[in-house]
Parts: sequence; C-alpha cells; structure tokens
Amino acid sequence: METTAVRLYGANDLRTERFALPATGDNEVLMRVMTDSLCQSTYKAVRQGTAHKRVPDDVAENPVIIGHEMCGEIIEVGKNLTDKWKVGQRVIIQPALKLENGHDPGYSYPYIGGAATYALVPEIVLERGCLLPFDGDCWYKGSLVEAIGCVLRGFKGLYHTDYENYVRTDGAKVGGKLAILGGAGPMGLAAAALAASYAKSSLVAVVDINAERLELAKRRYPVEKAAESGARLVYVNTSNVDDPAMMLRELSDGGFDDIFVMVPVGGLFTLAGEIAAEDGCINFFAGPADHSLTAGINLYRIHYDGIHIVGTAGSIPEDTVDTIRLIEDGVIDPSIMVSHILGLNAYADTIFAMEKPNGAKKLCYTHLELPLTSLDDFAELGKTDRRFAELDRIVGENGGLWCKAAEEYLLAEFSK
Repeated sequence: METTAVRLYGANDLRTERFALPATGDNEVLMRVMTDSLCQSTYKAVRQGTAHKRVPDDVAENPVIIGHEMCGEIIEVGKNLTDKWKVGQRVIIQPALKLENGHDPGYSYPYIGGAATYALVPEIVLERGCLLPFDGDCWYKGSLVEAIGCVLRGFKGLYHTDYENYVRTDGAKVGGKLAILGGAGPMGLAAAALAASYAKSSLVAVVDINAERLELAKRRYPVEKAAESGARLVYVNTSNVDDPAMMLRELSDGGFDDIFVMVPVGGLFTLAGEIAAEDGCINFFAGPADHSLTAGINLYRIHYDGIHIVGTAGSIPEDTVDTIRLIEDGVIDPSIMVSHILGLNAYADTIFAMEKPNGAKKLCYTHLELPLTSLDDFAELGKTDRRFAELDRIVGENGGLWCKAAEEYLLAEFSK
C-alpha cells in the first residue's frame, strides 16, 4: 500500500511525499486516514525538531509522519487480531502511549500519523489500548476527540480541599466560578463548553486580548448555549484594561475557584494567582516550548489561602472513551471548534502558519486537495464556485458550524 504523507526530517523541515508502507504485520492494523485536526503541539514539534522530547534523534535518516488527531477506517487486519478488529471499522488513535522514550504517534513513527492518506498502526499502539473504536457518524468528530480529551483530563486534574478535615475532592468545584485565560482558541472553547455542561460551573469567564478571536468564539459558543446548562458565560477582552486582576476579581465577586492558563505566558500564570479565590486551583494547561519558562506567584497565598497548582498534558484511553460518550450524549458538540478546512496539500503550510494563531481548529481531509479555507469565506467563494455556495448554505443552516451534512457534501463533490 502506498501513502501520501507529510513527514518531518528535522526542525522546520516538512516534506509531503508519496511512499510505500510495509506489509501489515500479524499484530498490526492498516487504516485509511480520513481526517486529521491540526494541533499546536505539532507546530512545536516541527519548530524544535530533535530538541522536542517526542521527536527521535535519527529523524533526518528516518523521517516521521506528523499529525496525531486522526480518524479513519480499518482496511486490513493482521491475522492475530481478526477476533477484535474488522475491516470497515471506524477508529481513532489516542496518541499518548506513555512510553519511557516519550515516543507517540504523530511525532515519532515512520508509518503512522494523521497527515497521511494511509497509516500502519504498530503493535505498540494496540498493546497500549490506544486504538479505539469510534461509532460516530462523521469523521471530523472523531478527529476532535483527542483534543477534547486533553481538556477533559485538565478538568479531571483540578481538585479542592476541605481544610477542616483535609478531605480532597477531584474536579472543578460544582457551582463554582471558572476562568480560562488566553481562552479564545479552540482548546479554550472546548474548556468553556465543558465548564458549563460537564463541570457545572456557575460562572465561566473566557479571557483574551485578541478581539477578533473573541468574536469568533462568541459566535461558535454563544452565551445562550452555556445558559442552557445553567452557566453564565462571559467573554472578556483585557487588552485595554489597566488592572486585569482587579477587573476579574470584581467580575467573580472576589476570585475564581478554578483557572485554566491556556497560553504559555508567564504573566498569565501570575494573573491566575492574583485572581484565584481561597482553595482556588490553577491548571497551567499551556505547553511551553521554552524549557526555562518561569513566572511569579504569591507564596503567602499558597500557604494561607490554599491556592494549588497543577499541570496536565495529553490524555489517556479512559479520557478518550469518556469524551466519545460526552459527544454521543450531546454534552459537548465538537463542531464549535472547527473554523477552517483544508486538504493534505495545504497541511505543511498551515502548520507553519500557526506561528500567528488565527481562528480555531483547522480540519484536514487527507484525501482531498483543498487550500486552507475559512468557513466564513464560503459565501464569497461561492460567487465563483457553486460547491462553496452549497457549503455556505449547509453551514448557515447549522448556525455557522461545520456538520455531518457539510462533511458528506465536501467528500462527495470535492473529490471529483
């Protein structure tokens, strides 16, 4: 089987190439990758090359396929696995294998990654329980499971303590106030939706300094949607605020019980400490590329106010299963995260463009040739291409969100 894939050869060295995959082993599975959602973590790996903990030292001689938020279908099963996996079965990859060498699909392997038309799932992925069935009716939702699972793991990592008896309760405070700093991006959107519908927070503040991204976030996850779950959702632009900490303390009537820091900026972490309520929990969710990144925090408050700090990264198969259930039950709609679509031909350029974040999630349909295209541009493109006009109509009828009908039309018409 031949595949077309985007491979990493070293720092800033991406190449889209066609090559042959090895024959499927007795304990391996061959999958047709249908969608892959692009992640900022991939951008970091591309920029750092072998300096990244997941990228092998010999990547120049043995390039790896990038992309780890993939969804597809099985097209061949090794003879020792036919009792568990079937041809035609839809699957997703949970990429955090938790190996000592740090190697994971989408960062470390030559034949598996989301930026590919076909991928060979190695035995180690199966051994770790990281190939999971996905019974959803759209490919793109499967590609967003991993991203949402990481945010779900972030909520599971939060905790609170009753200081009368030191009994600890895991999770965000039910009915509490939650802030998402640097929260107008796709992961912040997922956190806002989970805060309202899953964690049952009473107040959710999405804080950012980018007015354009805040406006996009408001359209994708409106305050009325959060209100259906009983949460007050507020989008806050602090770009022209002299004292953001004071403003946010006033908004929360004294401080937030739970805080996510979504951008690796030391000042945001310091701000989190300033707006935390007593027994407040701060999750430094952002993954910094700078190994020596530091920030200040009030140690007096950590001791006397019980402020605590956690950091979560990635997810585990349990989170993937839980996320699939949350999607199936309608607790969260992954569609709110999608702002652009593209084909595999535009994958490498889109990764490099992540240096200046814009929009939300970029969703790649690996078997199509399509430039990076914003959903908001469908109407204009439709003036000269009837296919985009139809996509604009479909998406418009779905509140401006990507959906199953849009995906089906895209795959039917754009593959011709």
